[in-house]
Amino acid sequence: MMMMMMKSLICISLILLPLVSVVEGGRLGGGYGSQKPIKNLSDPNVVAIAKYAIGEHNKQSKENLVFVKVVEGTTQVVSGTKYNLKIAGKSGGGGKIQNYEAVVVEKLWLHSKSLESFKAV
Repeated sequence: MMMMMMKSLICISLILLPLVSVVEGGRLGGGYGSQKPIKNLSDPNVVAIAKYAIGEHNKQSKENLVFVKVVEGTTQVVSGTKYNLKIAGKSGGGGKIQNYEAVVVEKLWLHSKSLESFKAV
């Protein structure tokens, strides 16, 4: 009986070991060099993420930036999807277009997004 339990534990360990090895700091996958360029910058989900970033920035800073377009971006699988976006925006009063870098993490299974950073570039 004891030998059977030991064999079962070894089998389970061999199955779980590869899964555990991909966990880095509580995040699955992702790591240096695993960012992937976004090929379709006008994809509705990418545009929605960019608009979310500007909306959250406006709430936090009391600014009135308006979305113009996504200039470039990458995604990375973390515990969710991390979007690193360069977004063109302008002030609500019709100001000059400026680029901003935004980092948004989306967790679809929780129906949540969070703005990690937003800055002018």
